[in-house]
Amino acid sequence: MKNINQLLNAIKYKLRYGIIVEWYNMWYLILEKKQKVIPKVASIEETITKITNNRSSISRFGDGEILLIENKAIGFQSANLELSIRLKEILLSNEDNHLIGISDVFNDLYRYNRKARRFWRTHFYLYGYVWNRYLRKDYLYYNTFVTRPYMDFQSKQKCEEWFIMLKRIWCNRNIVFIEGEKSRLGVGNDLFSNAKSIRRILCPSENAFNKYDKIMLEATKLDKDSLILIALGPTATVLAYDLYLAGYQAIDAGHVDIEYEWWKMKARRKIKIPNKYVNENPNGKNIESSSDSEYNSQIICKIP
Repeated sequence: MKNINQLLNAIKYKLRYGIIVEWYNMWYLILEKKQKVIPKVASIEETITKITNNRSSISRFGDGEILLIENKAIGFQSANLELSIRLKEILLSNEDNHLIGISDVFNDLYRYNRKARRFWRTHFYLYGYVWNRYLRKDYLYYNTFVTRPYMDFQSKQKCEEWFIMLKRIWCNRNIVFIEGEKSRLGVGNDLFSNAKSIRRILCPSENAFNKYDKIMLEATKLDKDSLILIALGPTATVLAYDLYLAGYQAIDAGHVDIEYEWWKMKARRKIKIPNKYVNENPNGKNIESSSDSEYNSQIICKIP
């Protein structure tokens, strides 16, 4: 019965999503809609090199952050006026070694697969005006796909190279994951096997921004030499910025671990990963507690 319900949920999700996306994708093409502001976005290679060589921090802005700027809810974060204000502040900020990442989708959508192209056309049809309002033509943005270097790309030729480059960021570093309680970055794979040590602060998988003050308090107890990787949705965007201002190197790591899992599996769609929270799969949120002793030993704090 459980498997049947999961299958039905997946079918309903795909039908609803597909109808909505096809409708707006069609109108985007018919009306030949274009963005007024076409930003300069660094490549994935340039973004990784900047982070590695300069020990830069990065906050990433994708479709979810744009919706939240408009004070609209997304799947795992309710609308929040304070979050909207903070996201606007960070998107317009200009700090020397804190990078603003945006999705590199303003030019040449045909680098990406059909599903990704349809998604971004739909997004721009509905919310392109928000990007036009806040993006700066004279500013160099960095690439959010640094943490999504596999699934959406039409060609997978560079994926291995990108993951190898990514691993240099945390090579021989003491890293701390600030992650959703069911994210489990690096568990069951070798993405972070070259790190010197791993510790974890576990946070709510949904509506993490509601506990922002507690998360920030625990994060600032860490030593300043720690590399902080944050997988916490839009809360990570804000937290990476605030931790940078507090003297840390903090990276909004997003879906990098899930993308690595999909790459290792050579997956062609966003499938569920056993024992890891995958918000982009309709059945990817039903996760059981972990009995992995190594993982449990790495947890230094849980924020309920």
